[in-house]
Amino acid sequence: MAGKNIQRLNDKWMRVIGVPVLSLIGQWMMYGYTNVPYPDDWRIPVFFVLGTMVVWECNRWGIIFSRRRYPDQAQTLERVLFQLGWFIVFASLVRISQTYLYHLLGLWDTEHIIEFRPYFFNTLVSVVGTAMVAAYFEGMYLYRRWRISFIETQELKKVNLQSQLDSLKTQINPHFLFNNLNSLSSLITTDARQAEEFLDELSSVYRYLLQQNNRDLCPLIDEINFIKAYFHLLKTRYGDGIFLEVDVENRYMHYLIPPLTLQVLFENAIKHNIIATSQPLTIRLYTREGNLYVENNLQKKKLAVPSSQIGLQNIMMKYQLLAQSSVLVRDDEEKFLVGMPLITPLREGLAV
Repeated sequence: MAGKNIQRLNDKWMRVIGVPVLSLIGQWMMYGYTNVPYPDDWRIPVFFVLGTMVVWECNRWGIIFSRRRYPDQAQTLERVLFQLGWFIVFASLVRISQTYLYHLLGLWDTEHIIEFRPYFFNTLVSVVGTAMVAAYFEGMYLYRRWRISFIETQELKKVNLQSQLDSLKTQINPHFLFNNLNSLSSLITTDARQAEEFLDELSSVYRYLLQQNNRDLCPLIDEINFIKAYFHLLKTRYGDGIFLEVDVENRYMHYLIPPLTLQVLFENAIKHNIIATSQPLTIRLYTREGNLYVENNLQKKKLAVPSSQIGLQNIMMKYQLLAQSSVLVRDDEEKFLVGMPLITPLREGLAV
């Protein structure tokens, strides 16, 4: 919504006051600066004001179209060149038509109308005047664009910090540590090699969590490696009560997603579903047409666990602030599905 609002041209006072004033200044430059006698005929200023109004109405649409076609700050040069070309074409058409109308009405001496200079100078005044006014509106547009970008960046930082805090709370809470240390203790007495592997995966999980402080986005391959280490802990604890299926195409491995996204979705699946050998929970992770999907079968606990849905809302907010497609959430009687767009690493201005 903010993108559409910023493309609008707030030129009410320009149209009410600016156009008449600039038209009278342009008339003086046209008739006073050249050797053409300054006219006493009231029709000339009237036609000049009307002509200036037509020029501005045409050119303001050029400004609006350029913003729609080249909206980003990185496209400023293309936007300005588009506007300049538009101004030259439409100002020329309007002013040449206006000058020819003056000639037909007898408001301009024949000896002057056959000269090229009045046509050229008239058009030049319109183009330069419009360009100066457009430069002001372009400056305001860039300022508003920068301000929106700054606010969204700050909001994204807040969401990231909240997400990281929630993830750390989830992972470092006493229950999580107790469960994993209890599993590790059991393995030490029964299978030293597996205990060592479990400890390595536990270290990888915490190391990854602590490395996400300054990242808005991370490669999908990093999230996949992290979630495999995280799932290893879950598998050790739940055994045949939980399974993971990964079908991620290699071409998407270097695409970007917000960090800790998968951990939040896996944690939600574990929190709200029964996990048992007789009723195994299966989490599927796969890609389709540039999107990443996390899906699990639904077998909700009889005693529903209270949920604030903060984790899922944080994910949706991140994608919104990154100006990405909305996150798909589908909940039916058989499965729970979350789909997220993968962000191309070629996009500029995204922190990794």
